[in-house]
Amino acid sequence: MKKQVIKFAGIALAAVLMAGTMGITSANVQAATATTQFSDVESTHWGASAITKGVSKGYVDGYMNGTFKPDASVTRAEFVKMVVSAMGLEITPANGKWFTEYVDAASKADLYVSTDFNDSEVAWTKVMTREEMARVAARAIGETTKEDDKWMYLATKAGLIKGVGIGQIAPKGLTTRAQAIVVIERILSKNTGASLDVDKYAVGSAEIAWHGTNIFTVMPEMWVTPESDVKRAGKASVEEMWNESKMTLTSKDGLWQGKLDALVAIDLADPNDPNRFLLPNINQLKWSNNRQTITDLMVKDQKNSYILYFKGGQVYNKAPNKYLDRKRLTFRVGGFNSPDLDAFYYKRTLNGSAFVYQNKWFDLPAIIIPKSGTIQQGDDLVVRLETPTSGSLASDSVIIRLRGIQ
Repeated sequence: MKKQVIKFAGIALAAVLMAGTMGITSANVQAATATTQFSDVESTHWGASAITKGVSKGYVDGYMNGTFKPDASVTRAEFVKMVVSAMGLEITPANGKWFTEYVDAASKADLYVSTDFNDSEVAWTKVMTREEMARVAARAIGETTKEDDKWMYLATKAGLIKGVGIGQIAPKGLTTRAQAIVVIERILSKNTGASLDVDKYAVGSAEIAWHGTNIFTVMPEMWVTPESDVKRAGKASVEEMWNESKMTLTSKDGLWQGKLDALVAIDLADPNDPNRFLLPNINQLKWSNNRQTITDLMVKDQKNSYILYFKGGQVYNKAPNKYLDRKRLTFRVGGFNSPDLDAFYYKRTLNGSAFVYQNKWFDLPAIIIPKSGTIQQGDDLVVRLETPTSGSLASDSVIIRLRGIQ
């Protein structure tokens, strides 16, 4: 019985035992396992409920001095042990390090694969990053992907992981004991069919980190297309229609290159949108109805709109006599057209996409799109980069093309 209790005791107690404190009795172990209140975890602590649940289920313990150390880091081996134990995966006793049997169980359940990192003691005893935690968590609810940078997106979109601040996912940040338990409890809830709260700001940041845009998180009702088109393209979702490889455009003669680092959607109706910092003071921004004599169309009056900000610029220009030599990109967004051009041009109505500027036309790499009132007029929804020239040297790179719902 003692061996069984120790085997499923939490990480902290297991560490104490391995350190050589073998005088702990079975009664001590059971008492520690039963402890659900800790001197360093107030009832108001953001992870208190999950910690209490984790301890009561027996896959994690506190320390013998009555603390839990919620901010202490967790190693890869410790996290995998907790996940395997919490999910009730079959464990086969194995020779080797204390974590070997848990690693074997995780491997059988596809929570860990050899391409993640080397299966060695050095690797397993490293502190787990939040990015690595996201990977295990997403796999634990059945998600799959061949893109290493997509795991955080899958985990945040499923509600397993939230930000450490508004729009801050800290992928390289270290995983704490409290974070680990909260995520594991969310895994267990998700696997029972529960619906989890989702941190939309974290999802947006994770989407940018994945493939260079957050348009499908911030404005999903705008970037749509028939499901048949997605399947025909061999994609699992419309988000995968975004072609990250097209975010760099090189001219035909190789003398000019531009790169889009990220296409960032900003919701003007959301004062907490974490990407507002990309813009100058919104109260100073204007939108253009393509009439140079009209200079008082203010963005602040168009709160029910999105701004698309093209973050990036010219990489090099070896022929400034052929290509305009400027830092910002030349781009075009199609498919959000005005149904009434007279209203757009003469009645000051934002009913189609328009470029945004601060002091003069084209001084910002951004456009504004109202949330309603636009039409496609038979056009596809398109985002493209263009070389800053005309004639035979002109070329473009289409990053996404959707048929939309016309």
